[in-house]
Amino acid sequence: MTACAALLPFAASAQGQGLHVFACEPEWAALVKALAPQAQVTSATHARQDPHHIEARPALIAALRRAQLAVCTGASLEVGWLPMLQQRAGNGAVRDGAPGMFYAADQVELIDKRASVGFNEGDVHPEGNPHFQLDPARMAGVAQALALRLAQIDPPQAAAYASRHAAWQADWQQKTAQWQQRAAPLKGQRVVCQHATFAYLWQWLGIQQVADMEPKPGVPPTPSHLQAVLTRVQAAPPVAVVHTLYQDQQPAQWLVRQLGEGKTTLLALPSTVTDDGASATLDGWMDSLIAALLKTTNPR
Repeated sequence: MTACAALLPFAASAQGQGLHVFACEPEWAALVKALAPQAQVTSATHARQDPHHIEARPALIAALRRAQLAVCTGASLEVGWLPMLQQRAGNGAVRDGAPGMFYAADQVELIDKRASVGFNEGDVHPEGNPHFQLDPARMAGVAQALALRLAQIDPPQAAAYASRHAAWQADWQQKTAQWQQRAAPLKGQRVVCQHATFAYLWQWLGIQQVADMEPKPGVPPTPSHLQAVLTRVQAAPPVAVVHTLYQDQQPAQWLVRQLGEGKTTLLALPSTVTDDGASATLDGWMDSLIAALLKTTNPR
């Protein structure tokens, strides 16, 4: 390849075309589109898929092979499938350690870090809980780092990335304050959830997760464990039993039925942006989460 040919992808990007980005999860695809609206973005997963477990399909291998930038969560969330994709794609630009491989978890502080993890403890991430996309402050930190990385990958558009990031950041900060104000009635409310998917959201809003329907992280609910959860919360039912769109709803339905009609709300919440509808953008997604949670409470 000649030096001139090597520069062609970035010359095309300078005209708003040609920058190929591979996103492991939809939230990062949405963030890339906000900062680089002309980029061609492929998301490896969608809201109805468990990001821990994805098949390395030929289409994803091809998308990663042509990518100049890959944006993934990290913290071992994709450890079961991303290394295989990287190996099969054979794209040195997005290998670990290269500027084109961006891990969002490296840009923020995570909760629930572990010094070590035993072999029988379930799907535990020693680096910390990787579901930090549900915290607006951490999302803002990732956006800042991602804007800088885009400028590094695509220098001709550095000023444009900085400008779009500044506008996005100002809007996001304003909306974060509005979300906090709207969600004030949720502080102190109790929920049961499956997995620690929403832990950052609960922490931000002051919601208490009083039980987990999984006996161990990543292990599907069992009848005996669900019975134990029911015993634990029956005297003071939570306002909601929550599961993600990609999880089996039957365990949550059973628990809600056992707690009694009208006592607890069953909530299926998207853990990331969706392909369409009210949750198709980052701010719309956060709006919809708070709106759904507020429906479980009585006005104070």
